Amino acid sequence: MAASSRAARIWRRIRRVWMTLGIGATVIFVAWSLIAYRANDEARAAMASDAAVTVSRDGDLWRFDPVGAQQQVGLLFVPWALVDPRAYAPLVRAAAAAGYPSVLMTLPRRGAFGGADDPAIPSRVRGVMHRDGGPDRWILAGHSRGAVIVSALASKPLDRLAGAILIGTSHPRDVDLAKIELPITKIVGSRDGLASAGEVEANAHLLPPHTQWVRIDGGNHSQFGWYGFQPGDHRATIDSAEQHRRMIEAVLLMLRAVGAPVATPADPP
Repeated sequence: MAASSRAARIWRRIRRVWMTLGIGATVIFVAWSLIAYRANDEARAAMASDAAVTVSRDGDLWRFDPVGAQQQVGLLFVPWALVDPRAYAPLVRAAAAAGYPSVLMTLPRRGAFGGADDPAIPSRVRGVMHRDGGPDRWILAGHSRGAVIVSALASKPLDRLAGAILIGTSHPRDVDLAKIELPITKIVGSRDGLASAGEVEANAHLLPPHTQWVRIDGGNHSQFGWYGFQPGDHRATIDSAEQHRRMIEAVLLMLRAVGAPVATPADPP
């Protein structure tokens, strides 16, 4: 009986230790995440209007409108879940500065607790695309979980959708985009710890043959945004400025390609 009582006390102590360690690890992870996922100073500065771009809050969206002439193609960006949406402001602003009206979405509860699967997201996207006075064609782009949302939206008929850009993701994984005619750009980093090269290649057959692949050697997951180093990622071997430059370059290339006038046969003499 005494031995049994001692064993029970020992197990109770072990359980308390494990519970304490588990709670401590959770607190550390949450604290690290809250710090890592904050928009950095450059991103917050990109939220201010200036002579080239007007930035305005429209409910749960931020609009970046070019000052002056505007293209008839827009960019709608879906952020990664948990990350402060403003961490993508420099990318969205770069598109607006080039003349493309751009919108930065927010996800319900930053995508946590089912927010990234909110059934209202498709209607919100349609609302942006059909706003009076806006572009008649749109490119959808997203990073990580945001790219998962973009993949799902691109897999279904969506009026005014002119193309999709998938950044730092192993998706499409749950939908098949192989037969769609929309232009697709897939941007991947060789040091991405959350969307590994193996996962990306395993799902490549779900993309159409005309997909434009942009592979950034040395780029990781975190540096596709303007925030800190996130848990689970690998350290990049290129600096963030270079990774950002190449990502923005690929996004602008898609916008220009979709916005280029369609060539028509010359009139007969």
